[in-house]
Amino acid sequence: MTDLMTRPPYHRNDDAYPGDQDEHIAPPPPPSPPYGVPPSSGDRRWPRRLAGGAALLALVAGGGTAGGVLADHYLIDHPAATATTSGTTTAAAATVTDGDLASVVKAVQPSVVTVMVDGARSSAIGSGVVIGSDGLILTNNHVIAQDGTVSVRLSSGKTVPAKVVATDTAHDLALVQATGLSGLTPVTFATDSSVVVGDTVLAFGAPLGLENTVTSGIVSALDRSVDTGTEKLSGLIQTDAAINQGNSGGALVDTSGHVIGINVAIATASESDSGSIGVGFAIPAGTVTSVIKQLESQIS
Repeated sequence: MTDLMTRPPYHRNDDAYPGDQDEHIAPPPPPSPPYGVPPSSGDRRWPRRLAGGAALLALVAGGGTAGGVLADHYLIDHPAATATTSGTTTAAAATVTDGDLASVVKAVQPSVVTVMVDGARSSAIGSGVVIGSDGLILTNNHVIAQDGTVSVRLSSGKTVPAKVVATDTAHDLALVQATGLSGLTPVTFATDSSVVVGDTVLAFGAPLGLENTVTSGIVSALDRSVDTGTEKLSGLIQTDAAINQGNSGGALVDTSGHVIGINVAIATASESDSGSIGVGFAIPAGTVTSVIKQLESQIS
């Protein structure tokens, strides 16, 4: 398993397959030192793990042997962005009841899928969102980075073959085309200006391989940055909605059912604790929609 803010989809044994009730999830060995919290003189840096898939490949270096490989990276802790509002932006979100959230889940869930990659020596699993009625899926690049056979499982449980059609490593996004599908419901993206700190949000995906999972929280901060050493993801949305390995590529949604971000990473307290501590990150919708346009132009 890799969840070190690196880009690991979720690792699982080759003899197990998502959906099998007897699936055994084997965590990868710990990364090589240094992995402690380095001294800080200004910018605070923490070891971080990615919200990749469940029991799968360890991203960033891309490779992924059976068991997984973790890369050491650090989170740049920028001051939290304060919520700014204009005359057309509502400063405070309306109170949302549990019943309202249930209706949002019902509307969005069919547009969230599980993305699986089965390689010769390891397998990966992550999440994705439908952006085309014919089965065009958006996910994180780190979810599909390893070589292997790609497939997509719908929320209904139906699994179909798929192939990677475009990638953007700089923004950690990719497009996957699932085959034999039609009539799917694409997600609707929000505008970045509609997102304010304190908004209620829902995170969709397959944490630890548990498909069709939804967690709730709020927008904790805006404009966070993650430095992987070779690339930087900036302008990220921070949330306390539980995000774990397997959530990568899934949707972070507001109470209108609009996608405000794509889940990409989480921070963890230590190398040995890979679960959610309430500090997760998502690529904002504005960045996502811009990248989608570029990626679609690559598809022949």
